[in-house]
Amino acid sequence: MLEIKNLDVAYGHAKVLHDVSLDVGKGEMAFFIGRNGAGKTTLLKTIIGLLKPQRGCIVYQGQEISGLSPENLYLKGLRYVAQEKKVFGNLTVQENIEIAAFASGEPMDDALDKVTSIYPKLKDFLKTKAGQLSGGQRQILLVGRALVGGPKLLLVDEPTQGLAAIVIEEIVNILSGLKDRVSAVIVEQNLAMVNRLADRLFILKEGKVAREVVDKSEISDTKELEEYL
Repeated sequence: MLEIKNLDVAYGHAKVLHDVSLDVGKGEMAFFIGRNGAGKTTLLKTIIGLLKPQRGCIVYQGQEISGLSPENLYLKGLRYVAQEKKVFGNLTVQENIEIAAFASGEPMDDALDKVTSIYPKLKDFLKTKAGQLSGGQRQILLVGRALVGGPKLLLVDEPTQGLAAIVIEEIVNILSGLKDRVSAVIVEQNLAMVNRLADRLFILKEGKVAREVVDKSEISDTKELEEYL
C-alpha cells in the first residue's frame, strides 16, 4: 500500500527526517510514536504532499507520488486529518460533509449516511454550526468527512490529543470499525490506543525510524514503549 524509501525532509536548512524507510501493507493500521520533535507530523505532511522531500521516494499502490500536490493525492484516495481539528466553523455539520461530497464526487445523501453511520449521535448536530461542536465531536466529524469518497489510505495526526477519556474511547471504537475498510497511518501518543489498534508500529527518534514493531506482544508492552515518549 505505502512504501517510503530513504526519505530526507528539511525545513529550510534544518533537516527533520533522516533516511526514513518503511512499509505499510494493505489493510494495516500502522502507528507512529515518538517524542515531540521526532518528525512524526513532518512525515505525514510529506506523504500527503504538504512538504517536499529533499531525497528519497514515496510509493503508493505501486506509483511514485513524491512531489504530487495534496489535491492530486486526494483524488488518488489519500486523506489527511490534521492535528489542529479545524472544521469549517461557520458552516453547519451537514454543510461540512457536503463540501467533502462535492470534492470527492460522492452523492451527498451517501456521504451523510457514511459519516453518521460511524457516529450516529452526529445526526442530532447536522444543523449545528461546526464551530460549536466540542473538540471530540469536531475530531469525529473530521474523521467521518475524510471517509467520504471511499479513500484507500487515511493519515491521522494525534486524533485523541486533548480529549477526555470517554471521547477517546469513542474515537478508538470508530477507528477500530474502519480496520476492514481502509488502511491507516496514525500518529498517536496514547499507548493504550496503540495497543488496541496497531498492526504495525514505527518508533521515531530524532527524525529516524529507531524501531519497527510488528509483534503484537511487543506492541502490548506499553511500559517498554514509554521510554520513547
